[in-house]
Amino acid sequence: MKAKDVMSSPAITVLPDTPLQEVVDILLKNRISGVLVVDGARVVGVLGGGDLVHRHEIGTQAMDKKTWWNRLLGAEPGPDVYVKTHGARVRDVMNPEVVAVHEDTPLSEIARIFEKRHIRRVPVLRGAQLVGLVTRADLVRALAASTCAANGSPVKTDDDAIRTRLVAELRQQAWWSDHVSSIFVQNGVVIYVGMAHSQSDIRAARVAAENIPGVLAVEDRRLIEEEWAPMM
Repeated sequence: MKAKDVMSSPAITVLPDTPLQEVVDILLKNRISGVLVVDGARVVGVLGGGDLVHRHEIGTQAMDKKTWWNRLLGAEPGPDVYVKTHGARVRDVMNPEVVAVHEDTPLSEIARIFEKRHIRRVPVLRGAQLVGLVTRADLVRALAASTCAANGSPVKTDDDAIRTRLVAELRQQAWWSDHVSSIFVQNGVVIYVGMAHSQSDIRAARVAAENIPGVLAVEDRRLIEEEWAPMM
């Protein structure tokens, strides 16, 4: 799936000079957690609920008054912090570091961006034009939709079909080896025999099997190499 398949469109936007109170009203009214900040056709910032946590109005500004010694050491909140906690307009509080994606960007890449950048939303562009917004919640909804679709699709689930799909999945994983492990399927029960490198391999093999439609249970009868080796 790609960004265009899950994005919200059109994205809700505000201007840099929009009062923060208006933004709060927009977030509550639309039941969203953030907005994009635009200047003309250009996305210049992102503002989310996390940017509104440390505010002087509710007594949650990041730090209290410190001594001159703390200021000298850099522990005292500086002017930038003051602007963030006391500013009344979007430009004062927004995050100006915008990470954008294109509408054909795969969801796997967007998930990596979220993880690496520690962000929750990205604008979606078509060329230079803003066409939507993808949030972490959109990825969760995509997962839910794909799971429902998979569960609702007619899939052949006899023992041979289960084994064929499971073997195909496992052979794509670096931790799996056909040379030391074998798979049997009996009446929907997956049975592993042979050797496994570690408990992590045991857990991963169980998860792989449980994701195959038609699997009723998993029995892993393999010996674990790291526990067996000292006895040899």
